[in-house]
Amino acid sequence: MQTLSSFLQDHWVEGQAPFTALHNAATGQEIARCSSRGLDLAAALQHAREVGGPTLRAMTFAQRGQLLGRLSASVGAHRDELLDHSRLNMGTTRGDGKFDVDGASGTLAFYAKLGAQLGDRSFLLDGDQVQFSRSKRFVAQHILTPRTGVAIHINAFNFPAWNLSEKLAVAVLAGMPVLAKPGTATALLAVRMVELWQREGLLPPGVLQLLVGSAGDLLDHVGSQDAIVFTGSGATGQQIRGHKQVLALNVPVNIEADSLNACLLGPDVEPGSDTWTMFLAEVVREMTQKAGQKCTAIRRILVPQALLEQVREELVGRLADLRIGDPGDDGVILGPLAGPAQQRDVLAGIAEATKHAQVVWQGPLPLEGCFAPATLLQTERGIDAEYVNDHEVFGPVATLFAVSGQPAEAVAIVARGGGSLAASVFSDDVAWSRQVLLGIAPHTGRIYWGSAKVFDQGVGHGAVMPSLVHGGPGKAGGGEELGGERGLRFYSQRTAIQGDTQMLKAILG
Repeated sequence: MQTLSSFLQDHWVEGQAPFTALHNAATGQEIARCSSRGLDLAAALQHAREVGGPTLRAMTFAQRGQLLGRLSASVGAHRDELLDHSRLNMGTTRGDGKFDVDGASGTLAFYAKLGAQLGDRSFLLDGDQVQFSRSKRFVAQHILTPRTGVAIHINAFNFPAWNLSEKLAVAVLAGMPVLAKPGTATALLAVRMVELWQREGLLPPGVLQLLVGSAGDLLDHVGSQDAIVFTGSGATGQQIRGHKQVLALNVPVNIEADSLNACLLGPDVEPGSDTWTMFLAEVVREMTQKAGQKCTAIRRILVPQALLEQVREELVGRLADLRIGDPGDDGVILGPLAGPAQQRDVLAGIAEATKHAQVVWQGPLPLEGCFAPATLLQTERGIDAEYVNDHEVFGPVATLFAVSGQPAEAVAIVARGGGSLAASVFSDDVAWSRQVLLGIAPHTGRIYWGSAKVFDQGVGHGAVMPSLVHGGPGKAGGGEELGGERGLRFYSQRTAIQGDTQMLKAILG
């Protein structure tokens, strides 16, 4: 059995027993083990501050972008091998694996291009000069400079390639070194990516370190110039925010957490229309892609009462046609969950959800492996529906809500979820859509508006684009990642410099 090592202080080091097992999701068999016990995490953070940080801050945006471009090219060159690792450890179909691996290379490439556009600078101006007194010569200029600490990335299990790369791309372009901790259950893919980058000499010393296993005492050693980005459960996010060292030093924390994402069908949509077809396709894809293990997956489906029966019939028909099983088999669309722990959580969540909503359809459950049945539920209780409005079952599970079609009701149900990363609205009625879009905007980080005008052109409800912000309020964590240049601000200090207008221009540009 393979023992995974961590990459700390530019060396591969193994932790000590006891070890945590990683599994083949399709069979449940153990394939690797890892541990962070006994590793010197204080030294690793200091190495990043003393070696990686100065290296990156001495680079221009263009040079940092070139580094990211080389990482992207490496992921692309080893794509098939990385997809094999994804299937072995996560149980992804080839299509689901590509969603992760290609997303990683694409995001790295996007920020490489952004670095080239920002050019031969190492900091950013934030707006124009500000005249704040009677003098036209004595002005102020806001600038953004990279923090001098470490970007600590604690990632989720569901996107080991993309989660590593999208956080890394933004931090490195901003000028901060990274210590990344992948989700333990699926760390095999992240380890292999860093092995390839290190073997090919793409990583300057101290720029990227990888911690495999538990975070241990990592947060005990954070400094005031560090920054923490976390993706995972809301409960763990609260623990990170409330850590005594984080609180004492006011270390910035960005969190992406639970999200009861909603999909809304407008009362104007006619069965068989292009917008109708888009809606059905998105719901089925979001329920089944990566076995529903996506932070942006649709969990609540709001359908006008007059259309509910036909929507239900068509969704059941499409779901029933999907094949579940070993992701290596031809024709399989729905693979297993990422591991035994995820399977236990999802099966328990399904059991609880069925106490609060009617089961419309449930697919088969293979006898072996870490599978969960695709499950479509229905409730007539709208905003008063318990559990399905409060808890995210992180698997192939969604609930139909019978609604009146009035914008106010739809907005209220979306808001009832407590904050989400993504929502989608399918309608060709501009007046109805305007009320819904503006009504749900304060409760969600991104909205996908599907209509006949963009039939077959949109990227989909669940696709996270590097040029757009990713995050959401409330339960979704209250954070924000990506967004092109916007993402660099989290890793930067905004400073107002006051002085003579021409002298400021001379040193700041």
